Amino acid sequence: MSVRRTRFYLDKRNKRLMGVCSGIADYFGWDATWVRVGAIALTVFGVGFLPIIYVAMGLIADPKPGMLYNESAEDQRFWKNVRVAPQRTVRDVNASFRESDRRLRDIEAYVTSSNSRLANQIEELR
Repeated sequence: MSVRRTRFYLDKRNKRLMGVCSGIADYFGWDATWVRVGAIALTVFGVGFLPIIYVAMGLIADPKPGMLYNESAEDQRFWKNVRVAPQRTVRDVNASFRESDRRLRDIEAYVTSSNSRLANQIEELR
């Protein structure tokens, strides 16, 4: 089974009840405590169907695969940005490739440019 890093998963290691709030916090890169406080506040102050949505998400969503818990902080930051703002992430990756491509072109131009001293030495060998 391939693991999709841009998908919502229940965070079972940091769960309090079913892992929904910790999964939401992990998905968006927020603090799980504030997500839990927000969920409780919304339930108390009028969104009565929120517990039903919570239970449905807890039953439907898949638990987070174990390999995703072992990611480096840099990988976690990258995939969070992909989930939250994919267009910005694509733009940043393109910019880094553009810079690498420019540097590679400069190296290629230097290597393939006419080098008169080297050309003279080759002519002397003929």
